Amino acid sequence: MNILTFSLLVWLGSFSAGLVGSLTGLGGGVVIVPLLTSVFGVDIRYAVGASLVSVIATSLGSASTYIKTGFANLKLGMFLEVSTTIGAIIGALIAGLISVKLLTIILAIVLIYSAYLSQRPRPENQDIIASDPIAEYLQLNGTYPTPNGVMPYYVNSVPAGFSIMLIAGVLSGLLGIGSGAFKVLAMDQAMRLPFKVSTTTSNFMIGVTAAASAGVYLTRGYIDPGLAMPVMLGVLPGAFLGARILIGAKTQILRIIFSLVLVIMALKMVYNNVIGGM
Repeated sequence: MNILTFSLLVWLGSFSAGLVGSLTGLGGGVVIVPLLTSVFGVDIRYAVGASLVSVIATSLGSASTYIKTGFANLKLGMFLEVSTTIGAIIGALIAGLISVKLLTIILAIVLIYSAYLSQRPRPENQDIIASDPIAEYLQLNGTYPTPNGVMPYYVNSVPAGFSIMLIAGVLSGLLGIGSGAFKVLAMDQAMRLPFKVSTTTSNFMIGVTAAASAGVYLTRGYIDPGLAMPVMLGVLPGAFLGARILIGAKTQILRIIFSLVLVIMALKMVYNNVIGGM
């Protein structure tokens, strides 16, 4: 395979990853890393480095649209980023001490769990419930647009959400996936936010988290411009398109397809890098 064909195929895969990552809030990196390692045979550390660049591009491509339309909660996102940024730095530092096989197994587990999360039903509009005192003090509550007009929502269980975000940050720095599944889990399940608020705020946050760990990978030489460039150029337009589609989209069919892809890629990664290497 020549360089031009390789770059074109990586671009196409990255475009799809950016589109799906933007729609679901899971981040494009959750597809980019297994795609590069399983399909193109890229070393997982270089794949993670390129993925971190793509995650930043995904966030830039979709966050601006989500903030303008009133879905993303900017205050909540910046507050939770304190936890995820600390976790991302820890994860990036740990990554250099873990073997490729162990890193592959961890990523496979995260992929399968992300697939499980994507199938959990979450209503678009949730009932209004009492707010957490911390959320009241920090003014984290907000509103978001619905077909019935602008609706208010209240942030709950701030300490639990903050703790889950720390774990999400470690996974992001360790695996380069943006850990969007855990961010959505924290906001949607623990903090009881509407699904679209959770996914859009997650998209905004993953870029900041990835940037915190990308510097570590850059200094270690794990970001290859020849690989990162087509990934970024593919993810960015995909993320822009996904951001436009999400506003009025029903994502249940997309969730099913996405979860199947995650499981297949996870199994393929384990077979190629763990079982196949025995």
